[in-house]
Amino acid sequence: MATPVEQGAMRRAIALAATPGVPLGPNPRVGCVLLADDGSTIAEGYHRGAGTGHAEVDALAHAGAAARGATAVVTLEPCDHTGRTGPCSVALLEAGVRRVVVAQPDPNPVAAGGAQRLRDAGVDVEVGVLEEESRAVNRVWTFAMDHGRPFVTWKLATTLDGRSAAADGTSRWVSSQAAREDTHRLRALVDTMLVGTGTIAVDDPLLTVREPDGTPLSRQPLRAVMGLRDLPAERRVFNDHAETVHLRTRDPREALTTLYARDRQHVFLEGGPTLAAAFLGAGLVDEVVAYVAPVFLGAGLSSVGDLGVTTIGDAFRPRVLDVAVLDAAGPGEEPNVRLTLDPRGGTAPTTDPSPAEGAH
Repeated sequence: MATPVEQGAMRRAIALAATPGVPLGPNPRVGCVLLADDGSTIAEGYHRGAGTGHAEVDALAHAGAAARGATAVVTLEPCDHTGRTGPCSVALLEAGVRRVVVAQPDPNPVAAGGAQRLRDAGVDVEVGVLEEESRAVNRVWTFAMDHGRPFVTWKLATTLDGRSAAADGTSRWVSSQAAREDTHRLRALVDTMLVGTGTIAVDDPLLTVREPDGTPLSRQPLRAVMGLRDLPAERRVFNDHAETVHLRTRDPREALTTLYARDRQHVFLEGGPTLAAAFLGAGLVDEVVAYVAPVFLGAGLSSVGDLGVTTIGDAFRPRVLDVAVLDAAGPGEEPNVRLTLDPRGGTAPTTDPSPAEGAH
């Protein structure tokens, strides 16, 4: 059982894992604290992104010979494979660490096994200390490893009567400037933005992450376009501002499988109503972020396509996780409301709509 000192060290390791500026993928964020026999901290370390030393190696480098006989407190099971860096399990053994306290077992089958290697070598290993807190730091990465596909956040902007565009097709701007700026904040947290070919053909979006003044961020998510339709090369999504891939399929599962094979873990779904309905109907939406503007249109494009719901008892009822009022940021605007919802916390659609025909 972990001691109070080890639990305190694990909280510190979790804070190290969440150090601002550490990339959200494709590697997990991990922190490590090395403790002496008297409970004092010998050294700390954390992983700074793909290709850099893992948290254990970082801590060991700071500790030097003082690591012999120490206890390593680490947020994720030490890896047991050789990638861009060597196995952390071996590094801990070579350093002479006597005990390892782990928060979360590694869900990645390629890297797992470090705890068992350490035990086999006579190291005292305890797993599961503050596991939920550690999993929260790598919520999306853990989901992707557990499910073998990216986590999907569906973002929509809608009027009070559920319209995403007016009857003439105009949609700029349904949401407020503050809502659009908040959308860019969320875009910066993902590694992929996904739309259908219909959205590219009609709206010609840039699909990049930008500061409020329009300056693009140095790191840009992958721009994924899903559908069978050929698109003109002059569409803005094909410029050199970010990488773009055309997924020639209407099947949401196939699209996510392809993206996962490209080491993508968090998809921001920004397509139209048909694409949204296809993902919802397939049970492939894991989070909903809805921006609601105090506007009535009375007609126009619905924010989501046909879900096969014919009676109120079959309605899709996600669970509300958070409600935030976004104060007006531009002249003449009214505050918008941002809703964050869990699609699996309520009642999901009972039918699986046809593939994303709108994404052609």
